[in-house]
Amino acid sequence: MLRFFAEIDRRDRLLSRLGWFHVALLALFVMAMMFDHRTLFGVNVWVKPSKFAASIAIYVWTVAWLMPYLTGPQWAKGLIRWGTTVAMIVEIVCIAGQAARGVPSHFNDRTLLDGTIFTVMGLFILFNLLLDILLLVLFFRHHAPLPESYLWGIRAGLIGIILGGAVGIAMVANRAHTVGGPDGGPGLPVLNWSTERGDLRVSHALALHALQILPIFGYVLSRVRLSPRGKASGIAAFSLLYALLVAATFLQAVAGHPLTGRLG
Repeated sequence: MLRFFAEIDRRDRLLSRLGWFHVALLALFVMAMMFDHRTLFGVNVWVKPSKFAASIAIYVWTVAWLMPYLTGPQWAKGLIRWGTTVAMIVEIVCIAGQAARGVPSHFNDRTLLDGTIFTVMGLFILFNLLLDILLLVLFFRHHAPLPESYLWGIRAGLIGIILGGAVGIAMVANRAHTVGGPDGGPGLPVLNWSTERGDLRVSHALALHALQILPIFGYVLSRVRLSPRGKASGIAAFSLLYALLVAATFLQAVAGHPLTGRLG
């Protein structure tokens, strides 16, 4: 495990340190839960910052891992590196700041300050989505030689995270992540996904983490003794099944049904 994190640091020191910064914030937020018992929508105010800190750490470490595979223009790599850093810091500062105030960070326009914070968050997440699109373009045009199944796993993972951004836009249009009722109420342990209504966070999370799951599958497939055609078919089939899972959970949420309920 130490070798793994040392390799991430070697690949991109800035994004590696950014990930550790969010791990430190995660520890701080978890400690805050022990002393601050305020709640929002039935859960501790520091749960949401904790989940975002963990998710951001995973994301920036993944981008750090991919950076050496790019052989495109240095300005593009620098834009991705520094743009991701700024966007993620703004995101976590806004979420943690609203948690400290005891108010929702998302879909909150009750006051001018709340509305401004939510707008700033949205603009920087949109900016980061554009960086993901740039990263995808670079992996189609400029990349180091990689096994085909691994390369297509990376490409499919980037398409997944872009689709996750589209689900995020659907949440903004809905003014909530819950469909069929207000946010809050009973939810799954830790994740807090609604067990009573549709919840767009399910498909959103699955799509975002395609960036880890699909490249890992593609890499493992590249190490298996299969023909090139068999490996290509394998990553294509797995990516299609994963996309269907994201689509099914999205449609289920739009229909107002919880993950623990029926499809359609």
